[in-house]
Amino acid sequence: MEIFRKHPFTGAERSLKIAVTEKQLNDWSKGMLIQDAMPNLNLDEREFIISGLLPNEFDAIFKDDDQEDDL
Repeated sequence: MEIFRKHPFTGAERSLKIAVTEKQLNDWSKGMLIQDAMPNLNLDEREFIISGLLPNEFDAIFKDDDQEDDL
């Protein structure tokens, strides 16, 4: 299914084809944890559904946060 999301910072609409069903999306929208509603998806696919960020964007935004945890 093609999932459409807006980029959280630019507002640009983008899409990604993800192997997800309407039932899975409905379960998640009703409060089920995304990893329980969509166990077949990988972390990057779930993140896109939640935030609209693609893997490289997520890594670039939160890269410095990981380094601070090591201090």
